[in-house]
Amino acid sequence: MRRDFLFKLGVAYLLLLVLFAAFGPTFRHDYLKTVGAPLSGSSAQFWMGTDEIGRDVFARIAYGARLSLVIGVTVQLISLTIGVCVGVSGVYAPRWVAMPLLRFTDGMFAFPDILLAILIIGVWKAGIVPVIVALSVTGWPGIARLTFTQVASIKDREFVIASKALGASTLYTVTRHVVPQLYGILMAVTMISLAGTILAESTLSFLGIGVQAPDPSWGSMINNARAQMNSVPSLLFWPCLVLSLTIFALNFVGDGIRAAMDPKSAGR
Repeated sequence: MRRDFLFKLGVAYLLLLVLFAAFGPTFRHDYLKTVGAPLSGSSAQFWMGTDEIGRDVFARIAYGARLSLVIGVTVQLISLTIGVCVGVSGVYAPRWVAMPLLRFTDGMFAFPDILLAILIIGVWKAGIVPVIVALSVTGWPGIARLTFTQVASIKDREFVIASKALGASTLYTVTRHVVPQLYGILMAVTMISLAGTILAESTLSFLGIGVQAPDPSWGSMINNARAQMNSVPSLLFWPCLVLSLTIFALNFVGDGIRAAMDPKSAGR
């Protein structure tokens, strides 16, 4: 019951976050315009106060949510596509194709994710597209290894053997019988990975090599708020709170999906 409650709480928060990201940046004030006195506290006019140049913090956090969700979902779609293709190829492709792919995947784990992302952005440039590319490069190996393990355990199941016995091609068997078996676990892992991607994007922006001004990111807002953390602590509090709640919600939803797909955990 507690797990079910946290799952529903996480889903409700994420739905509110999507609405917040969709309408919040221009709901009351434009996120780019100076609309009040600098460093104003929370009020009826500015629900979360204003930043150091008088921009509405509420609108800027909402736009940061939009960027985080767009970057996170895009990275996960790219990582899933590459990871599933590599994982399935590792099982069904000819050995001369499968072995180099698997060894390359293993080699990718030798690089720390955030350092590899920093290297890619450093070679390229800072911005939204480089962040998406860098996080996608670091995100697919885990999906590939998971897919390879799951497909290897499924390929000798009765329904797969029956499909082959009926004359189905390998492509048909994989797309109609093997990959659909992975939807549940991939969905659960994707939600948890999405939390890590949003946190990584915020880290890169905090370091100044992610989303660039004037576009606000939660990470860059946290970095800018450090200078006023003693005089105006709310400027640091709001982006930290929204970022933390988002990470918690995604993990709750991912854990709830995993529990729903795992018969063993359902009886605990």
